[in-house]
Amino acid sequence: MGGVWNIVPTPFLPDGDLDEPSLASLAEFVVATGVTGMTILGVLGEAAKLGDDERARVIHGILRATAGRLPVCVGVTHSATDRAVAYALEAERAGAHSVMLAPPALARPTDAALRRHYLAVCDAITIPVVVQDHPASSGVLMSAEFMAALADDAPQAGIVKLEEEPSPPKVRKLRELAPGVSIVGGLGAGMLLEELAAGADGTMTGFGFPEVLVAIVQRWSAGDTDGAARLFDRFATLIRFENQPFANLAIRKHVYQRRGAIAHSTVRQPAGTLAPITAEALDWLFRRLGLEGPQLQPGALLAELLPDTVTG
Repeated sequence: MGGVWNIVPTPFLPDGDLDEPSLASLAEFVVATGVTGMTILGVLGEAAKLGDDERARVIHGILRATAGRLPVCVGVTHSATDRAVAYALEAERAGAHSVMLAPPALARPTDAALRRHYLAVCDAITIPVVVQDHPASSGVLMSAEFMAALADDAPQAGIVKLEEEPSPPKVRKLRELAPGVSIVGGLGAGMLLEELAAGADGTMTGFGFPEVLVAIVQRWSAGDTDGAARLFDRFATLIRFENQPFANLAIRKHVYQRRGAIAHSTVRQPAGTLAPITAEALDWLFRRLGLEGPQLQPGALLAELLPDTVTG
């Protein structure tokens, strides 16, 4: 489960209702960026703000629109094990490629309790389980040793989305402990190069220009680390800007709207709004990078980046 997996936002109408027509345009956009797969109902997808019926509409809307053209991973995180199991079963029955599961918030998290939670989900389904290691959102620390042992107990959970900062040292440690585990980074791709150097297989993250990450990872995988670094450096300011703490969701939705992936940049309340000065700064950054007009379309940018990536 390497390469680039684009974690996408959930589109809403201006009044906060689910924007189902935008699910289709979002799927078309992601397919056109050339990513390995897409992930829905993660933290970026505002999953905690959705009802069960809305979750089902998002899952079926995206799977219907992608129509098997790329694999879809579905976030199934819940603090109750039985609800996480129910979400996982729903995703598998709908046709998801895999599910993503963060550890539950516990008053006293222990390895034994976390292991029971993950194994219950693994036992209930047959598709892969991505272990999301993101303490900033879960409040739970999982050691590399725990995740390596979990993969031994349940090879189905041998995929780790590793986002404990600083991520590269933990990527290296997990790779040494469990050479067969698939490791993908995240965190807005801010440490992508370092994660790849530490042994990551790719990244699963939210970023409004996922085809940039595709080009970087393809060049790295081809052995052209200098070329990958040049591409990363070219877009590093955009990666940094998009991943601003407390504003990254609003910024990314604005980017997806600007690129035609979704009709509205609405963030479901309660949430802050995008400050006008932030939108102005983003426009300025787009101009500096030449990301205007046709270059905002995924096909055009991909055509520019991939020939250089493939041929060197």
